[in-house]
Amino acid sequence: MLRFLITVVRRDVLLAVRRRGDWLTAQFFFVMVVSMFPLGVGPEPSMLRVIGPGVVWVSALLACLLSLGRLYADDFRDGSLEQMLLSPYPNSLLALGKALAHWIINGIPLLLIAPVLGIQFGLPAEALLILVLSLAIGTPILSLLGGIGAALTLGLRGGGVLITLLILPLYVPVLIFGAGAVEGAMSGTGSEAHLSLLGAFLVMSLLIAPWISSLALKVSVE
Repeated sequence: MLRFLITVVRRDVLLAVRRRGDWLTAQFFFVMVVSMFPLGVGPEPSMLRVIGPGVVWVSALLACLLSLGRLYADDFRDGSLEQMLLSPYPNSLLALGKALAHWIINGIPLLLIAPVLGIQFGLPAEALLILVLSLAIGTPILSLLGGIGAALTLGLRGGGVLITLLILPLYVPVLIFGAGAVEGAMSGTGSEAHLSLLGAFLVMSLLIAPWISSLALKVSVE
């Protein structure tokens, strides 16, 4: 089963490398949205420090939503998704591998870009560290929960809009805890509670989201 999981992840990552434009679009979107706020709000350092964590997290969330539409769509169109669902391994492993590959392709670049963008808002070094740590815990949750929406809307017309309507409410706690961790580090109240809640949410998502996604895939394919 571990070999099957690694194969699914490796396959999606190799396909993404060959189609760089698909995942680079989400990264450029993330950079542009975050960079526009200092231009629109103004150069006031205190204001930028206050809104910085929320802006980075909202932008990361939207960039993740932007890339979810292709999570299963290409494999569904060429028939390879049905073949993978017929494999002797649990379908939840397929859903977990797809979500993990999505995080590698889209989440890890966000972690690398976020500290550079956080400097625009004058965030101190400790806040930048907590920002990266919160994104490292939170972005896998976005991929896991997003996989549920992608599976439910597979093959439907206007699936991108439906994914947003279905998944965005589930993203709200991740946004609150992620941005709250950075704000806690800046205000001196501490970020441990928010990071612990993010970690608990990640464990819950790992246990539940692949199973729900596999059931949704069966319904969508049939």
